[in-house]
Amino acid sequence: MHQNNISLPRSQAANERLHALIPGGAHTYAKGDDQYPEDLAPVISHGRGAQVWDVDGNRYVEYGSGLRSVSLGHAHPKVTEAARRELDRGSNFVRPSILEVEAAECFLATVPTAEMVKFAKNGSDVTTAAVRLARAATGRPRVAICADQPFFSVDDWFIGTTPMSAGIPDAINELTVMFPYGDLAATEELLTRYEDEIACLILEPAGHTEPPAGYLAGLRELADRHGCVLVFDEMITGLRWSEAGAQGLYGVVPDLSTFGKALGNGFAVSALAGRRELMERGGLRNPHDRVFLLSTTHGAETHSLAAAMAVLTTYREEGITARLHQLGERLTAGVREAAARAGVGDHVVVRGRASNLVFATLDEKLRPSQEYRTLFLRHLLAGGVLAPSFVVSSALTDADIDQTVDAVAGACEVYRKALDAGDPAPWLGGRPVKPVFRRLA
Repeated sequence: MHQNNISLPRSQAANERLHALIPGGAHTYAKGDDQYPEDLAPVISHGRGAQVWDVDGNRYVEYGSGLRSVSLGHAHPKVTEAARRELDRGSNFVRPSILEVEAAECFLATVPTAEMVKFAKNGSDVTTAAVRLARAATGRPRVAICADQPFFSVDDWFIGTTPMSAGIPDAINELTVMFPYGDLAATEELLTRYEDEIACLILEPAGHTEPPAGYLAGLRELADRHGCVLVFDEMITGLRWSEAGAQGLYGVVPDLSTFGKALGNGFAVSALAGRRELMERGGLRNPHDRVFLLSTTHGAETHSLAAAMAVLTTYREEGITARLHQLGERLTAGVREAAARAGVGDHVVVRGRASNLVFATLDEKLRPSQEYRTLFLRHLLAGGVLAPSFVVSSALTDADIDQTVDAVAGACEVYRKALDAGDPAPWLGGRPVKPVFRRLA
């Protein structure tokens, strides 16, 4: 079914239809066909477990499913059944559904470091709500974001800091400042330079490396000393690090935190959680000026909240976080062995926590290379593996990982040939893949 020179005629035709009607040909830039080798961007028909099928009939082992959101696998029976139960009962009403309080109780039992929670539909909703809340609580205009992390929101306060800042006034961009991950001294210098101006520090508590010893506790102390709000973006770390997120694993409690992705296993649900004193500023039992915190027509859609409760229950009852780590460790060992055997162990590099693996593709001088990434992705696809990352889902089987390692081994053999030739171009099959954030298309 998978040949080294695969072609995807139906996917190519579908991509043309997508570009004709949808700017960018996808609803998330990270899903764009520019992220894949030329003419090898499969358009998906359906998925089950850790496998997906494209419109050409090819089957793939899939990683990074749903931009890391589908951590239990596609069409997980407990999640789909929970959502299905609500479909005939109505999805949205003029007053709160009883499911809203049940979902809140379930979430706060899972993330006990938070005292209140409000649900929305996507990560940007809740990170922007956290920023607004921090500004209101502190009376300060500036937001400090972690400079070493790729994404926090589609909204102006963040996107203005990227190369895709078109349409965002400089006056807004100037209100966002940056601090480096892991460097408390630099962060303190920033807070001192903008004394009484920074409303919050917002960061992913962990990324491709573990937090340096004492770092998160040090940030907590800095935020307290300088009177700003500490916000953990737990979109990725939530559930994948522990059921209670990175804050539960590392024992450092932020003022506010945001969850999404794995929370719904593909259903649209996100959460802003945090201290009651702060969260109530967006409520009706608050003496201060009211904050328009989150008010979304579809934020409390019943089947998404039911799905979230099923996800949280499944994680707790079945030890899903531990399984994700076990699968990731098995995959890491296999990929590293295959790369070393082909003589490219320094060039195809697996990084990150076992539950959230990414890979780097390095050139002859060990620099990140989009050309070598293109070569690698092309040969993974030929081996039936769809892997913009190696982020695992709990639905992966040993056979899936074996197939992945076999595909990696084949890709690494070609990678070695390209390194020996000093030029990957003959193996690319067209233009290289491109970074998401760039000024021009």
